[in-house]
Amino acid sequence: MTTPTHRQLAARGLLPAEHYLDSGYPSAELIANSAKTFGITLVTPVLADVSAEARAAAGFDRSAFTIDFDRQQATCPQGHSSSSWSPATQRGTETIVVTFATTTCRPCPVRDQCTTSKRQRRQLTVHPRDVHDAQLEARARQNTTDWQAKYALRAGVEGTIRQGVAVADLRHTRYRGLAKTHLEHVYSAVALNLIRLNAYWNGHPLDRRRTSHLARLELALAA
Repeated sequence: MTTPTHRQLAARGLLPAEHYLDSGYPSAELIANSAKTFGITLVTPVLADVSAEARAAAGFDRSAFTIDFDRQQATCPQGHSSSSWSPATQRGTETIVVTFATTTCRPCPVRDQCTTSKRQRRQLTVHPRDVHDAQLEARARQNTTDWQAKYALRAGVEGTIRQGVAVADLRHTRYRGLAKTHLEHVYSAVALNLIRLNAYWNGHPLDRRRTSHLARLELALAA
């Protein structure tokens, strides 16, 4: 729903410069398309490389290879060049399949750290250039303290959702029909605003800040 939301905001002239999302929403394609189409920077944890090499934290994952889009070639950590560059579509997403020759990989002294393929050769799947660059930039940015401090602002969103569910029972509707349900949501939002204003004016914190063990684990895995 991120792109439809951006379209609605664009139609009303309300596009933000930044949009904060949790780790369940982003993809490299969404980050690149949001910036290109709407000029919006998505502030969100980007999922880590899930290849076997990356999960094992040993050997050479995709980040160890140099991708040259102009020459349509990849270079491995040992300095060898790929033998084929094949644009493809996988599960509806444009990708590029890069393959190294068996004659290159078979005698390589570090082949076991690079691939377990029965064909004894390494194959990479990479995004098109704009998506690839956006993903690399996002992964590098999310490891900085400035980004982490900025993303901490999103805790207010989760707090608002929790308050809406606990106080206004937003997961249930008292009425039938979209019009009445929408009106109920509007009144609930007004009520939450009044509750928060009252707490602010009287110096009362809305809730204690905490992160559950499960949430900390989820954030660590997402980063």
